[in-house]
Amino acid sequence: MFNNEVTKILRIQYPIIQAPMAGGVTTSKLVAEVSNSGGLGMVGAGYMTSSQIQEQAREIKKLTSNFFGINLFVPNEFHVTDHELKTANQLLKPFREKLHIQDTDDVEIPDYKKVVETFHDQVKVIIEEKIPVCSFTFGIPSREIIHELKQHRIIVLGTATTVKEAIEIEKSGMDMVVVQGSEAGGHRGNFLEDHQESQIGLFSLIPQVVDNVSIPVISAGGIMDGRGLMASICLGAKGVQMGTAFLTCIESGASEIHKEEVLHTPEDQTIMTRSFSGKWARGIKNRFILDMQKSEESLPKFPVQNTLTKGIRKAATVQKNHEYMSLWSGQSPRLAKKQTVKSLIESIVEESTLILSNK
Repeated sequence: MFNNEVTKILRIQYPIIQAPMAGGVTTSKLVAEVSNSGGLGMVGAGYMTSSQIQEQAREIKKLTSNFFGINLFVPNEFHVTDHELKTANQLLKPFREKLHIQDTDDVEIPDYKKVVETFHDQVKVIIEEKIPVCSFTFGIPSREIIHELKQHRIIVLGTATTVKEAIEIEKSGMDMVVVQGSEAGGHRGNFLEDHQESQIGLFSLIPQVVDNVSIPVISAGGIMDGRGLMASICLGAKGVQMGTAFLTCIESGASEIHKEEVLHTPEDQTIMTRSFSGKWARGIKNRFILDMQKSEESLPKFPVQNTLTKGIRKAATVQKNHEYMSLWSGQSPRLAKKQTVKSLIESIVEESTLILSNK
């Protein structure tokens, strides 16, 4: 019942992709266990250097012989003025003091040219390591990069939040498109539309994208179980990409406090914010988000703001202070469970089978 274009192309048993959550969540054990359990494990490599990607890729290959993938952030041009930096640092000063962060003078502000160089190095190592699948978020890489990846028989996926973005992804030559609904946790994958215009609910987005592109559509955003998988398939998707459901798994690299916050948060306590990174993302409401809310529109763009708050997020995690952590989560936290990857995938398959048989 699960055999379709996506399972055939990705060589997976079930049309389930583990979302590539950047920042240490996608450990080698998590990624490999997803692939070994019949899904597609993905590394969130947006913040990683090429050498770190190479190291993890080789580690995963020792844990699974099945397909897995790596996700990269497409660089978006950014500039920051001294005034913006000064204002942002003034806003962040009380939080640094609260967390006893002493020195912030050694924070290296990202340079766009260096970000682009890093991106090209990341792509290069994916080709060198013969990674089977590469997905992109925050935009579309150049046609040259897509062509080169496909020449090396690497399957290429793009991320879209609107029909227009999905159409552009198909035009670029990518093999599949992940459509991200507004329910999704973490950063938004929009690149053509502004934040407000990209806030389309997943079940409105899926059929509209399906009607306008011919490449396989994968749905993402708030999907946690077999019900979400079957609903997505009924609307025309060929598979699902799930983040929060895997984030709370035992193999996940998310901090225990992050996992516990997701497990004990009701659906009305997630909120969109750009206070942590300078890019809109969905996470669990806390003191940092609420205190920064009035000023977030004026903050530097990603990745500058993300760099400025790195010390705060790190210190808060070490001190187990959830009020100042970026607790990314989708809109279905009540459905999250503390379980193994194998148990999660087995339960999704079992529930889907029961739904199909009308039991």
